[in-house]
Amino acid sequence: MPASRSVFFLSDRTGITAETLGHSLLTQFDGIEWKKHYASFLDSPAKVQDIVDRINTAAEREGRPPLVFSTLLDPAILVSIRQANCYLIDFFESCLGVLETALQQPSVRIPGRSHILGQDASYFRRIAAIQYALNSDDGNNSKVLADADVILVGVSRSGKTPTCVYLALQYGVLAANYPFTPEDMGRVRLPPLLQPLREKLFGLTLSASRLQAIRAERYPGSHYASFVECQRELQWQSELFQQFAIPSIDTTGISIEEISASIIDRMRLERRLYGT
Repeated sequence: MPASRSVFFLSDRTGITAETLGHSLLTQFDGIEWKKHYASFLDSPAKVQDIVDRINTAAEREGRPPLVFSTLLDPAILVSIRQANCYLIDFFESCLGVLETALQQPSVRIPGRSHILGQDASYFRRIAAIQYALNSDDGNNSKVLADADVILVGVSRSGKTPTCVYLALQYGVLAANYPFTPEDMGRVRLPPLLQPLREKLFGLTLSASRLQAIRAERYPGSHYASFVECQRELQWQSELFQQFAIPSIDTTGISIEEISASIIDRMRLERRLYGT
């Protein structure tokens, strides 16, 4: 049975940065069951005291100090957290000190700067990209597809839609998708709708067993979810990708973050983020 350990993610804003960075670090340690606690918008003495009490309670219960990942900026709040029985990993303190030395000026230490909409035009581009991804889902409109930065292609249930939404949310990329249907699979050729858009295509594939498991969750016992059908469709798709030199990635066992980063890199797409 794996050992259990409490870990806290603290922020005076949304907490997304603390969670993302903290989770990334924790993945490097095996054999531990993490009891995760989240506290965002720590902006009052009462909230701070409550989280300090929770940290100390966890330390007493488990017999060792919990880990605390923090993106807190208020010095007074940090003083209180440092007095708790914990191991504090302060992301901003670690990074801002180095930057202040390198740039030879102090940081302003204002919470929430990365989420100020008026200073981040890319926010609105990302919202537009999300709307585009939703409007072009399972795209069959050539005019809409022509506006895409990238068009994800693949058999049904291969992860195209969530990847499109992630690309839009994280990078502001206009990502559409086209699902291959049985009607497309009569012979190995690009569907007519995709022929003039060949340079924008990127394929998603996965193992037949994984595809079968995904389809069986929604349509158990169906021909659509049978291993033989999944294998047949993936074989046709593989031949298509090879014949038309469509770049692709096998998504079996990898995260949507890795899939999206690979698409961005291989298609040389512009990352529309943080004021760019």
